[in-house]
Amino acid sequence: MALWVKICGLRSEADVAAAVGAGADAIGFVFAPSVRRVTPGEARAACAALPAEVLRVAVMRHPADADWQAVVEGFAPDWLQTDWQDFASLSVTPQTGRLPVVRDDAPPGTARPLPSPLLFEGRDSGTGRTADWTRAAALAGRTRLVLAGGLDADNVAEAVRRVRPWGVDVSSGVESAPGVKDPARIRAFIAAARAAATE
Repeated sequence: MALWVKICGLRSEADVAAAVGAGADAIGFVFAPSVRRVTPGEARAACAALPAEVLRVAVMRHPADADWQAVVEGFAPDWLQTDWQDFASLSVTPQTGRLPVVRDDAPPGTARPLPSPLLFEGRDSGTGRTADWTRAAALAGRTRLVLAGGLDADNVAEAVRRVRPWGVDVSSGVESAPGVKDPARIRAFIAAARAAATE
């Protein structure tokens, strides 16, 4: 199976078109405090021409259930991405995919089963800080791991070779300025990631 790729922190139809045109499998919209934050209505409008096969992911962090329900009503995402502990307090229907976030400063133990897929991230999302690839590689052998945190076109090939993830996720690494997606960087990132995965 080809490497799964998510482009995160999109804000407009142009961002979505760039991600889809480059071959992304999923696109993420941030509903947590961030320069990339959008409203449910803005996310819905950005996806006006989105092909059905590309997943729409709502990216949150420690949301109240009311905030999550507002995203459901206004955007109707395919998946919810939030810290794994958050799911216990949220009303998520079986039809909504789950992408629990595990952070490298608090990796899970070996006793309990891991969710699949899961996203392995640095301590702080969207900062460009590289996650701990050694810890990520250990988890990648146990589940479908999506690697995030500090990736860009220059380091994603090495990350894929070292971690062997099921997927990769990028936001700040394909921007020309905070919150400003660069189509050329998106294309370069996806090309480099997929080429490394086929080696």
